[in-house]
Formats: sequence, C-alpha cells, structure tokens
Amino acid sequence: MADTSSESASHPLPASGDDAKAKAPVGTLRTLWPFVLRQRGLLVAWLLALAASSAATLSLPVAVRMMIDRGFGSGSNIDAAFALLFLVAVALAIATAARFFFVSLLGERVIADLRTRLYAHLVGLDQSFYERTRSGELVSRLSADTELLRSVVGSGMSVALRSVVMVLGSMTMLVVTSPRLAAYTLVGIPVFVLPLVLGGRRLQKLSRSAQDRVADANTLAAETLGAIRTVQAHAREGWERGRFAEAVARSVATARKRIGVQAIVTAVAITAIFGAITIVLWSGAHDVAAGTLSPGTLGQFVLYALLGGGSVGALAEVWNELQRAAGGMGRINELLVETSTLQAPEHAQALPTRVRGELQFDQVTFHYPARADAPALEGFSLHVRPGETVALVGPSGAGKSTVFALLLRFHDPQAGAVRVDGVDVRALDPVELRDHIALVPQQPTIFAASARDNIRYGRLEASDAEVEDAAASAEAHAFIAALPQGYDEQLGERGARLSGGQQQRVVIARALLRDAPILLLDEATSALDAQSERAVQHALENLMQGRTTLVIAHRLATVLKADRIVVMDQGRIVAEGTHEELLAQGGLYADLARLQFLG
Repeated sequence: MADTSSESASHPLPASGDDAKAKAPVGTLRTLWPFVLRQRGLLVAWLLALAASSAATLSLPVAVRMMIDRGFGSGSNIDAAFALLFLVAVALAIATAARFFFVSLLGERVIADLRTRLYAHLVGLDQSFYERTRSGELVSRLSADTELLRSVVGSGMSVALRSVVMVLGSMTMLVVTSPRLAAYTLVGIPVFVLPLVLGGRRLQKLSRSAQDRVADANTLAAETLGAIRTVQAHAREGWERGRFAEAVARSVATARKRIGVQAIVTAVAITAIFGAITIVLWSGAHDVAAGTLSPGTLGQFVLYALLGGGSVGALAEVWNELQRAAGGMGRINELLVETSTLQAPEHAQALPTRVRGELQFDQVTFHYPARADAPALEGFSLHVRPGETVALVGPSGAGKSTVFALLLRFHDPQAGAVRVDGVDVRALDPVELRDHIALVPQQPTIFAASARDNIRYGRLEASDAEVEDAAASAEAHAFIAALPQGYDEQLGERGARLSGGQQQRVVIARALLRDAPILLLDEATSALDAQSERAVQHALENLMQGRTTLVIAHRLATVLKADRIVVMDQGRIVAEGTHEELLAQGGLYADLARLQFLG
C-alpha cells in the first residue's frame, strides 16, 4: 500500500550498544530453563550418563595407584591391576559417549523450541513493532543469537556441571589422599578465581557489543541484497561493498577486544593452576624420597590435582562462553517481552455466519506512533454498503492506505470506531476479521515457493483444481503452465522468475481463491502493461461481483467502474460522488483527473 511507507518511519531496535543493555547478567539464561524442562526424558538420561562418566573419571586415579603400587610392586598382581584400569577406561568411554549424545540432542531440541517460540511470537506482533524494527536485526537474533545458546545447552551446560562435579570430587579425594598436600592445592584456588571475577564483567560487556556489531553487518547485508536491483541500477556496488566492509571491520575490532580480554584471563588462570601443581609435586617428591608417601599415592594425588585443575580451567572457558550467551539471551528476551498493542478481546464477538461486508468508519482519528504530531486520518467518516465498490482517490499521504490498515486492524484508531457489519473491529479476534478480507497490494508479494503454493496461500485447504481455476480467472494459467515445471515451478525469492505483471496476476489469483466478502485493491493493475491490464480487468470485475470493494485508485478505468468515488486530502474526505459529478464540481478531483487520470 503506497501510503504506508510515507506515514511511518522505520527505526532499529533500541541501541544495543548502550551500557544498560550490554550488562546482560548470566541470570538471563534462566529463561532457557522452561525449554529444558520440556525435554525431561533427555535431561534425566543426560544426568545419569554424567553421573556415570564422573564416577568413572574419579575412579581412574585410584586404578592408577593400584597399578603402580601393586602391579609394579609384585608380579602376581600385574594382570588384575591393568585389567581394572582397562575396565574403568571402557566404562568412562561408554558413559562419556552417552553423555555427549544425550546433551547434544537436548541442546538441539531446546534451541529448536526456543526458535519456534520466538518466531511464533514475532509473527504475532503488531505493525507498529515492525515499523520501528529492522527485519535484518530480527533475523540476526533468530539465527546468530540462538546459535550462541546452542553451544551453551548442547555442550557448555554439560561441561559446567561435569566440571563442578569433578572439582568437588577431586577436592574431596585430594583431602582423603593427602591432607597436607591438599592444603597446598587449595591455596591456589583464590589466585585462580580472582582473574575470573575481575575479567568477567568486562568480558560480558564486550561480548554483547560484539554480537550487536555482527547483527549490524547482517542487517546491512539483508537490506542491500533485498534491494539489489536498485543497488545495481544506481551503480552503487562499490559503495555498498565499502559500507559492508566497514561494518564487518567494526565487528572484528570489537571481537578483538573481547578475545584479548578472554586470552588474558585464560593465561592468568592457567599460570595459577600449574603454579599450584608444581608446588604440590615438589612437596610430594620430598615425601616420597623420605618414605612417608608411596609413589602410587603421589601419582593418585597428582592425577586428582590435574583433574581438579583441568575442571576449574574448563569452568573458566564455560564462564566466558556463558558471558557471550547471556548477551544473546538478553537480546532474545528483549523480543520475547515485546507485546502487541492489538490484542484479541478475552471474549471476542463473532461476526455473523454470513458476512455481508457493510463497512463503517465513524469519526475516526488516527496518528501513526512515529508521527504523533500529524494525523493520518482526522474525523474520517465513511459508510460502504454491502456489495458496493468505492474508490479512494487523493494525493500521496492523504490517508488512503491508512483506511486499509485500520480496516485490517493493523492499528487501532485513537478516536472513533471502525465497524464491519455493525461490529467494532476492536471487539473481534483480528484473525477472524482478516479471514473475511482479501487484499491485493500495489507491490505484489511473492514467496520463494512454487506457483501453486503462492496461489494456495489465499486458502490453504484449496484443491489443485481450485488453484488452477483461480489462476485461469486471473489470466495467469497460460504463463504458469508454460513454466518448465508448471504449477510446481519455484518462483524464486520475491518472484524473481516472473515479470511484474505476472507477479500481480499470481497475487490476484490468490485473492480470487480466498473468496472473501470484503476486497481491498491497492490499484491492483498498476504493475501491468496495457494488454495484461485488459486481461486482468475482466477477472477483477468478476471478483468484485457481490463483494464489498475498496479500491485505492490511480487509473481512470478503475474509477469509472466504481459505484462511488471518495476524494481524500490530509486525512479527511473533501468530496464524494460519481466521476461525472466530481468533474462537474471541479476542485481537487478535477485536478487529479486532469493530471493523473486523463494524462
């Protein structure tokens, strides 16, 4: 609808680089918990496998001690000692494989549920949300941010819990094995934790900022590729390459800062871990030399220290990953908390079983949220009788498309009421209301699907025969049948394989198939050449028979077919009547007819 773009501004989501938004706490990941609980079977299986693999891992140092002290100490125990070590290793392998399988599948299902929920939420938001939001930003959050969460649920969560179990188990076994050496080991823990605490907050902020810069680059790419004909027609390929390169460079620069902080934290942590292990080995070597500690016991202690230290290191890596995931979850939560201002009433009224199509606008005043100071409609009143065809004419910005938007309940008026068959549309479920309206926009919308599926979008349960009948009525059957795969031919993104006139006829066939009592035509023949227009005009006349039709008209042929012409200017009706009556009155319509219609 031509007026829509001029009546609403497009703005991105709130600036995501702000400090307030950057400080998405790790606690935001709690939002994932309900999605995890839906997969209780996988969750329980993973926890059991985790318990088994942790128990096998903690048993390895004991098996090694027995191998060293008994196997090497007396020949009679060598076979038993090595057999025990191998059995523990086999148990560890099986349990680890099961843990990996269950937690990876759990991650896939949780993220699939989250994506489905987010997408379902987005398609239910009202038009005002999309008027201030970039579609590329939404796609980035739906894809890149959820991918970050996949690694957390699919592996990070498992590594974190396993590492916690291993740290606690290793610390317990360190104390059991040698309390004195365990004391040395525990001294290194605060030294290790300190860089995590100091670097964590900085890393969290940088992680969120890096994700925002990636989203900016994705948004720019989506916008440019979606308008590639305009880009190439203006020979702006080089300029667009430069813009995208700059956006990517900004994302890399931000990521470099995050990687640098993460590298420093990791280096300090590893130094602290191995510093503590070195002290323990030095002290233990003296005990073995003095005969107060067996070599096997020292080996067991070292293995537990390595397991504990490695697990603490793994926790550091997971913590860094959680910081990034928290930023992604924070961005997703921003969308999930968005609510539509157009909610279906709790007890919605039902339209009559047979909708007659009577339309009434009663003193309607409406301002677009982005232009609160300029009314799109002001004191607008219009009554359309069932089966009547009314043409809306007027200059750009007169409010013609706003009439369509309010009737479809894309927005609600600030004053007055819009009624269908005497029922205020605000009392209706928007889905039920729109089920009784067919829309043919000025710019045809073609999906990257087959010709058959594009037409069937008007009525999903329609048979193939009904689809082809609708195409024939819209003068589209001939060119669709001539495609290599006929009705099963993929039309490409935005109908790239069809001409403008062919795209429009597919959309008209979709409206014919819908068979709704109310028809909205935004100059449906505007994209057609003279020959195609004559072919389609007859189909439109058949479509309009017995239906209430509102037409945004720019051509004389459309105006002449209307029962009544309504002239709009600055959101108001300034004149109405037949073509001859309005020409005789002079004024705005006569000027428009002379300039636009009569050429």
